[in-house]
Amino acid sequence: MSGDLGLPSWATWWQRPFPDANTLLLHGRRAALVDTGFVGHAEETAAWAHGHAGAIDLVVNTHWHSDHVGGNSLLQTHGAAVAAGTPEAEAVRERNAGCCAAEYLDQPVAPYTVDVPLADGQVLRLGDADWQVVRTPGHTPGHLALWHPEERLLVAGDALSAYDVGWVNLALDGPDAAAVALTSLHKIAALRPRLILPSHGPILTDPATAFSAALRRAQRLVDDPAGAVWYGARRIFAFALMIRDGLPSAEVEPYLHAQPWLTDAAQLLNLTPEVLAADLVHTMLDSGAVLHRDGRLRAAADHTPVPAESLRVPYPRAWSTREPH
Repeated sequence: MSGDLGLPSWATWWQRPFPDANTLLLHGRRAALVDTGFVGHAEETAAWAHGHAGAIDLVVNTHWHSDHVGGNSLLQTHGAAVAAGTPEAEAVRERNAGCCAAEYLDQPVAPYTVDVPLADGQVLRLGDADWQVVRTPGHTPGHLALWHPEERLLVAGDALSAYDVGWVNLALDGPDAAAVALTSLHKIAALRPRLILPSHGPILTDPATAFSAALRRAQRLVDDPAGAVWYGARRIFAFALMIRDGLPSAEVEPYLHAQPWLTDAAQLLNLTPEVLAADLVHTMLDSGAVLHRDGRLRAAADHTPVPAESLRVPYPRAWSTREPH
């Protein structure tokens, strides 16, 4: 499979539907996994990784959102260490209540810790190959990419995909978050990769075209802060519907009114949460991004069901200060 995708034989790629991020397995004496999917599919992630490589020595997270770190806890119990970029690594290690924006976004993350904090330019041995850490903040403050100069492979995280760029959180990360993300895109575009491995969607085999489109989209988020807020709200809400098998139609707007991300978005847009919630649902129904079916509002995008019991993990403010492994 890897050869068909233009990847070297020591790399195995798993393109996954939402709510999971894609996963990259790097074979060798220090088998490594880049991103571990959503907590609801942690057992599936671990089984796939162990089935292809046996023991996993290191997990590297491109950033700390729930669809990227959901298998960390389980893999740590199996002996894997976890590496992540600063400042997210420091926050996780300190058990900061805002870890992973899990409570803020209402996205469950099982408790884990970070063993290896990563700095920009650091060389990291993954499998049997050396990769360079490239800090790419914007989508989150600690977002990173991985660069293999010999194969000219770029693991891009959520910086870009075949269909868009990562959303930015102007409320949590400040009004310059979109500009920071744009600068990060220019930084990795200058590497001139042969292949881009994004966290969502297929491998990008025409990087020049992909970067051209991504830079235009990212510039729009800089030029239109209100549009950036709306884009983030749509993405967060669609994800909430995916991981919950939708929400009962009568409960949708009360659920939204209770979410801190929606309250912050409403403030940035000079709207009340009630108005924004109603507008968000109406807009997403009109666009076909969500639909009513069987008495529930559901996300229309392809996604894998999540067992409801897997969502019952504590928010980071309740994580033990003891390391999970």
